[in-house]
Amino acid sequence: MRSKSLSLVALAVASVVAAGQGLAQQPIRIGTSIAITGRDMVQGGYVREGYLLCQKHVNEKGGALGRPIEFLIRDDGSDPKAAIDLYEKLITEDKVDAVMGPYGSASTDAVADVVEKYRKLMVAPAAGTTSIWEKGRKYLIMVVSPLEAATAGTIDLAARNGLKTIAVINVDTLPAKAVAKGALELAKKEGLELVLHETYPPGTTDFSDILNKVNAAKPDLLVVNYVPAEVIAMTRQMKELDINVKMLSATPGASFLDYQKALGKTAEFVYAGSYWNPDLPYPGNREFVAAYQKEFNHAPAFIAASSYAGCQLLVDAARRVGSLDSDKLREALLKLETKTVFGDFAVDERGFQIGHKAITIQWQDGKQVVVWPDEVAAGKARFPTSPWSQR
Repeated sequence: MRSKSLSLVALAVASVVAAGQGLAQQPIRIGTSIAITGRDMVQGGYVREGYLLCQKHVNEKGGALGRPIEFLIRDDGSDPKAAIDLYEKLITEDKVDAVMGPYGSASTDAVADVVEKYRKLMVAPAAGTTSIWEKGRKYLIMVVSPLEAATAGTIDLAARNGLKTIAVINVDTLPAKAVAKGALELAKKEGLELVLHETYPPGTTDFSDILNKVNAAKPDLLVVNYVPAEVIAMTRQMKELDINVKMLSATPGASFLDYQKALGKTAEFVYAGSYWNPDLPYPGNREFVAAYQKEFNHAPAFIAASSYAGCQLLVDAARRVGSLDSDKLREALLKLETKTVFGDFAVDERGFQIGHKAITIQWQDGKQVVVWPDEVAAGKARFPTSPWSQR
């Protein structure tokens, strides 16, 4: 009897151990909604790929807390209201262990209240509008530098080259208005006179009326934004109407490779405020670019690099504190100052990014060349822009 009892005890212990080992291997599920379809599908696709490559690399190195990670990705169709519902379901129904941010400032701002309600820390690698971090939220961590500074390089270069006037065109969305606001403030500081400021509704495809106003105002520098599809259409119509300026900045739309792919030589000379470049000497950056190219058969955009870095930051914080507790993760990230494949990372007590800095690229001979700031520039800006008839 005693032997039999010992055997039953041993079997029970073995079962508990086996169950524990099985539980230990349950993946850490990270929930997110992304613009896989809709207006922002190009940018959302890069965010998705950044997350998936991070998942692969983390799991190749043994996961986190002894467990693999697994992204639960939902499609919000580029709709912030849909994103709210999806995050609510991810947290309450799917009961994800952690969350990562969606694409864009509008959706990030919308879902931030959801994660705040459930005290879920959210690293937001695809949002840069300052106002999002001015609402007293506790569980939101920023990765990219503020959108308001995105055109700093273009405007500095314009002032250095003696330009005097500026026109600004932006879509009526939260992030685009942030870029425009920053451009207007920066231009004023540099002494550039504003000769035109126009806003258009999302989904606009015909920009001829606005561009005719640009032609009449004759600015030296034209700053347009926002998404690739819109600035591609605007640039193409500028050429068709033969509207020439000494500098054209399409921020951040022209920083996506899709811009040059769609426009070819029409993209030449165009500037864009950006946040990252494949050739910048950040730790692991070249390895990231090579791995991304191999995995997805195309080059990454800055938003893919920020999403990959944001995922890595969350995982590394979990490893350091040995937990997925939001307050512990927040504390670790608020104290962290480091370099990622995306560049410098450091946030203030709001979770607002203070370490990362924007760059400016110009399309030259079919390639993005970093032309600002001087300390990381790979080439000089080609100035002034040649007229369309001479390209």
